[in-house]
Amino acid sequence: MPSIRPSAHGALHPLTAATALCAALLLAGCASQGPAHPAYTQVQARDVGLSDTAKTLVTTQWWKQLGDPQLDALIDTALVGSPSVAASHARFDKAAALARATSTATQVHGSVTADATRQHYSENGMIPPPVAGHTYNSADVQLGLSWTPDFFGRYAAELESALGQARAAKADSAAAANQIAEKVARSYVTLARLLAQRDVAERTLKQRQSLLDLSQQRTRQGLDSQVELTQAEAGLPDAGTQIEMLNEQITLARRTIAVLCAQPPDAQMALTPDIHALAVQQVPSVLGADLLGRRPDVVAARWRVEAATHGIDSARADFYPDINLTAFIGLSALGFNHLLQGSSRQFGVTPALRLPLFEGDRLRAQLRGKQADLDTAIAQYNGVVFDAVKSAGDAIASVQSLDRQQRLQTESLSKAERAYDFAVQRYKAGLANQIVVLNTESQVIAQRRLAVDLRARELDTRIALLAALGGGWQDDTATVHISQQDSAHAAH
Repeated sequence: MPSIRPSAHGALHPLTAATALCAALLLAGCASQGPAHPAYTQVQARDVGLSDTAKTLVTTQWWKQLGDPQLDALIDTALVGSPSVAASHARFDKAAALARATSTATQVHGSVTADATRQHYSENGMIPPPVAGHTYNSADVQLGLSWTPDFFGRYAAELESALGQARAAKADSAAAANQIAEKVARSYVTLARLLAQRDVAERTLKQRQSLLDLSQQRTRQGLDSQVELTQAEAGLPDAGTQIEMLNEQITLARRTIAVLCAQPPDAQMALTPDIHALAVQQVPSVLGADLLGRRPDVVAARWRVEAATHGIDSARADFYPDINLTAFIGLSALGFNHLLQGSSRQFGVTPALRLPLFEGDRLRAQLRGKQADLDTAIAQYNGVVFDAVKSAGDAIASVQSLDRQQRLQTESLSKAERAYDFAVQRYKAGLANQIVVLNTESQVIAQRRLAVDLRARELDTRIALLAALGGGWQDDTATVHISQQDSAHAAH
């Protein structure tokens, strides 16, 4: 890339400089940017069936709606200590630092250099007598300044692109926090479900022990045979096995929660959530368009589209000349005793034009790559939007279905328990055999397990929905900016 410079101690004549600038613009114009490339279409709220009037707002710290202080403390701990959340914060800090660094491109940069040298000069070198053949001290002190004005908007576009990446990183940080809160809450519900299932298994064990006691009594009285007694005895080991399997799963669930909270795996071995104590809150039945502004992952994807758009602007600016102004002033002397004399001063001004000649292929390829980055960002944004709407819509559909399932299951459990009580009473009275009791008992056990599972699924689905609605996040990514002074420089 050629450049036009004056001598180190002078400036170009104004007419010469103007002529050079015009020539540079004409020459740069010879590098065509190629045919226009239409970007992919960015999906809109109406394209995914979101309502313009419905609101999908969720309160901040949505997990507190479950009404469990123990869960609140766990999530607070996880948000403070989670490695994934810490990593997301670090990525934001890096992106913000890069944006601040980019904002300095059009600032005036200065440097101060100072050096001192003691040197013996060769009698046969380029330095003539009387210096040749003798040893002298020399010193230089110099202040240098440089400035690159942004006539064609290249650095402004780079800054906006860097800010877009920083804003996306901030939204990613919020998304990571929302995900870790969701994981802890859902793991907490899983543990509560396992504990409730163990209660069912222990209740079943007691129930079967009572049936065995009754069978032993009837066998001693000659009312039952050894067959009925053996059937009653076989139920105990099965119930014990179920309890032991649940104990294993409970241990693993507690270890999972501890690790999510950045604690030692055995730190939550005493954790015993009650699935029936967790509150169930109302959730919206219709998704609103504001979902796209409440989901941090959607907002992050949108900022990446913005960053890629400004990346194209920066690539287009590369087709135009790059103008740089440098100047220096200082002192230079042979011999330390002359350094501070007025005659030792030196100065210079160097305006420079760099022209992108014979680089059309490279610049067009670079521009096409930026356009491909924009297409990729838009495609990823569209994918995130569809996934967000689907996950939230699926959760709403599941919540509505689970409400209906629970009403039906509650009725089924009530009838199964009444049937079991009747069967036991008839068995005690000798009006029914043990097979009837065992059959009705199996139905009761199945319904009790199903009741726990439906309760857990209800809680889990509502948690998933609250997280899918953005977790009460408020979009504050627009507050990511550089300092006011940097912004003023970047505008030039």
